[in-house]
Parts: sequence; C-alpha cells; structure tokens
Amino acid sequence: MSNDEKVFRAQVRKVYRLLMLLFVLFVITGGGLMYYMANPDIFDFMSKSKTVTLEPVEVDEDRIENGIHVRTGLVDAEGLMTVVNNCTNCHSSKLVTQNRMNAERWNATIKWMQETQNLWDLGRNQEVIVNYLVTNYPPIAKGRRMILTDIDWYEFED
Repeated sequence: MSNDEKVFRAQVRKVYRLLMLLFVLFVITGGGLMYYMANPDIFDFMSKSKTVTLEPVEVDEDRIENGIHVRTGLVDAEGLMTVVNNCTNCHSSKLVTQNRMNAERWNATIKWMQETQNLWDLGRNQEVIVNYLVTNYPPIAKGRRMILTDIDWYEFED
C-alpha cells in the first residue's frame, strides 16, 4: 500500500468520524426539541407550580332546547318529566324512543318490567307515561321499505 493510499484512507476515516459525530448531534438535538415540544416548561426553573381550581358550572339538567329535553333527547310534551323520572332511572331514553308501540303494547311491556325487572307500581303515573309515549312515539306503519305495487310481472320461459 502506497503512502498516498494511507493518507487518503486516514482522511476518509476523519470525514466518516466527522459525519457520524454530526449525525449523532443531529439525533440528540432532534430528540431534545421533540421533548421540549411535549414539555415546554422544562427549562422554567424559577416558576412555582400553581394549583388552578375551577368553579363548578351549574348546568340545568332539565333544560329544554327546540322542544327537546337536552339530557334525554325526549320530546317536550305533557308527561315528559313523569317519563324521565320513572323510565330513565333504569335504562336509557334511547331504549324508550326506539320501541314505538301502541297503548296496549306499552301497558304489556310495563307489566312485564314489573314482573321480571323489579319495576315499581306506577299507579296513576302509568296512564300519563303511556299517553306520552303513544302520543310522541307512536308505531311507524311502514317497514324497512315500501311495499312493491304496480309491478308488471312476467313469466319465465323454459
């Protein structure tokens, strides 16, 4: 190996070491910047931690907006609070609104809940509840699609 080759190899090693050093410094600096972005108070040595207390905001749970009881999503009508107080203690109001029934079926469902789900005797409230539900959430007559009418049927030929 000639003297020129040795000098060249030594210079390549120096450049390689310098590039590796720059790469390591770049990685460390990038990591430090990422950590600083996540924790900007890391270099704030003079600050004292402060405890912030937030005053509780009073929210009216029985607020009505646009004719809808905000907390439950039920329609604002006569008997609403009786339904809210008796039905949403055990299950979501969504369960009430998705089960659209007539008065006979609502009474049967209430009887079933009393016999199997430990629902208390509603007394006179039962009539108020059933009237509210039948009025505001009546059964929907149509199913998933309209019944096909005026169809021109044809015969298959063998």
